This record gives sequence, structure tokens and C-alpha cells, in this order.
Amino acid sequence: MSVLLERAGISARALDLADKVEAFVRTVVVPYEKDPRRTSHGPTDEMVQELRGLARAAGVLTPHILPDGSHLTQRETAAVLIRSGLSPLGPLACNTAAPDEGNMYLLGHVGSPELKKRFLAPMVSGEKRSAFFMTEPAEDGGAGSDPSMMLTTCRPDGNHWVINGRKTYITGADGAGVGIVMAKSDEGACMFLVDLPNPAIRIERVMDTIDSSMPGGHAVISITDLRVPADQMLGQSGEGFRYAQIRLSPARLSHCMRWLGACVRANEIAGDYANRRMAFGKPLVDHEGVGFMLADNLIDLKQAELMTYWCADVLDTGVLGTVESSMAKVAVSEALMRVADRCVQMMGGQGVTADTIVEQVFREIRAFRIYDGPTEVHKWSLAKKVKRDWKKAQQG
Repeated sequence: MSVLLERAGISARALDLADKVEAFVRTVVVPYEKDPRRTSHGPTDEMVQELRGLARAAGVLTPHILPDGSHLTQRETAAVLIRSGLSPLGPLACNTAAPDEGNMYLLGHVGSPELKKRFLAPMVSGEKRSAFFMTEPAEDGGAGSDPSMMLTTCRPDGNHWVINGRKTYITGADGAGVGIVMAKSDEGACMFLVDLPNPAIRIERVMDTIDSSMPGGHAVISITDLRVPADQMLGQSGEGFRYAQIRLSPARLSHCMRWLGACVRANEIAGDYANRRMAFGKPLVDHEGVGFMLADNLIDLKQAELMTYWCADVLDTGVLGTVESSMAKVAVSEALMRVADRCVQMMGGQGVTADTIVEQVFREIRAFRIYDGPTEVHKWSLAKKVKRDWKKAQQG
């Protein structure tokens, strides 16, 4: 069963890739959902590399980046990443998962040839995972949804920069081979590429979080006198936020793509259960309370799909799409939360067990409403736009 309903504007090449990814995830990856190497801090790296080897053999490893290094369009990427998301393990197997997908996008667009060869190539090949070091602990008063609060510092020292600070919620830091570290210089935010592990970057602890799909979990990090060669800075000192903006909207939207795929699958499982399970003399689907939930899921899934492709089209024009990606992130994450919640409810006790992925999808979507900006932060930003537009209209 194909999940891709939107086909306009997508090349035959991308559609073929999407079909291959879907077939691979459904037939090869799904059986791994019962693998004991799936831990509370994400699948083990041994399992990830095993899955990536299978994806490589099937021709679906890093499918959104073409052999010449160019990327599929955002609309085409959506077609592929939605399919990869049909299993929580799919993005890991196909190398389309966060934070790697967003980091590869950034380096592919702004990295020098030397940095691409050293840091990007092993990520595209699936040999190394990456981590993005931006968020800082609340108890320190550091950067969270407001990156301007960044406390981690960097100072020049000869032909190196020296970085000090603490980071938190650093996804995949445990086991990563590439790091992108954000810090603040006298000129403003800076972004550095580093090899991992590094003795100056210490994992204080890996937190126990509601989600469990990302290898390495989410870590609290101490950075002490980290020396980074100057040529490993992306751009110039003070340009870090500009580069972060290049990564921000596409990475935010790719979350929508992957978790849309996960909720499509959860809805398939819940629908199958509702059609097979008998209660009070008839299948659950024939009870309006359940049938209406399935109907509402179809509506929310279609709206999430259309919002995702709409935002992808905006990004494909070359604009940053900050406003549009905020709108999509809010609309899609909230719609998918409703879908996941209904799937659990329709399945009753079975919905809260690990017998299917429905329970995990519910947890992951709850976290998704916070990651890459909580719903409320995006709405606050959109409200500021309303105010700006109003003021501009008054002046006109």
C-alpha cells in the first residue's frame, strides 16, 4: 500500500526512490522493530550499522542526496522521507534521520570542499553519525528556544579557537563521529565542525526522555578548553545564526515528513485492529465512536500531508521559509498528536503496550511537539509577524 498521494511536481526518479524506500522499510526494517538492541536511549550503533548495510545493498541509503552531491528538491525529499518514516527505525536505516539529515543539508550548502570531504562524506555514506551542539541547560540560563541567550564562548588563540560551555539535549552525541558546535564570540554566534569523540567534550549524562528512537539518546555535555582549528569554522566569526537559519526550516520540515510517515503506519495498525476486533456483537469500526476517530485521522493526515508539501514548495523557491515552516511545524505536529492519540485510544489496552509501534509513535510525537521549537514559541513568532504586518499596513 503506497502512502504517497501527492505526486504532482515530483520527478519519476524521486517517485521511484520513494517506492524503493517504502518497500525496503515495510519488508526489511519493520521486522527489526522487535529487536532487543532497541534501548531506552535509542537503537545501538551496531544495529544502526547493520540496518544501513541492508539499505546500502538495497540502494536506498541516504536517498535524498544524489551521487553528485546535489539534493532532491524539498517536494521530492518529502516524498522519500515520508516513506522512510513508516517505521521509527526507517530514518536510521536509510540515513534520513535527525540530526544527521539537517546537518548534511547544512554542510552540503555551505561547507568548503575540504570540510565536505572530511566531515560530510562519512555522514552521507552512513559511516558516521553527527550531533548538533546548540541548546544549553536551563539551570545555567543558557540558550533554548531563544538562541540569543547562548552562553558557550569561543575565543581566538593563534590559528585556533578555544571553546568553553555546557550543552544539553544534544541528540546522538554518545557515539557520534561528527559534531557541529555553536558558541559565541565577540562578533556573535559561531559554528564549528569537530571530530568526535574529543576529550574536551565530556558527556555528563544521557537523559531518560519520553522518546527512544534516536541512537545515543539526548545528552548533557561539558565543553572544556576545546581547541578547534580556525579553518573548521563555518563561514566567519559572527555568522553562526545566519548558517543556523539555512538549516532551520528544512530540518524543521523534515521532522514533519518523517513523523507523518510514522502516523500513517500507526493509523494502518489501528485501522486493522478496529476492523478485526469484535465488541458488543460487531467490529469496533462499526461503532461510531471508533469509526469517527478513524475518519478524523484521515482528515488530519491529509491536512498534515498538504501542509508539508505546501511548505516544501515554498522552500523550493529559494526563500528561507521561516514563517511557513513555523506554520507547518505547528499544524503538522498538533494534527499528528491527535492521530497518534486516537490510535492508542482505538486499540484500548493493546494501544499502550509495545506489541505494536503505536505506543512508541505516541511518545515520539509528544516529543516532536517540543523539538525544533515548541508550538507556543512558533505561535508567538507568528503573532509578531501579524503585528509587524499590521504596523506596515498602517504606515502605507
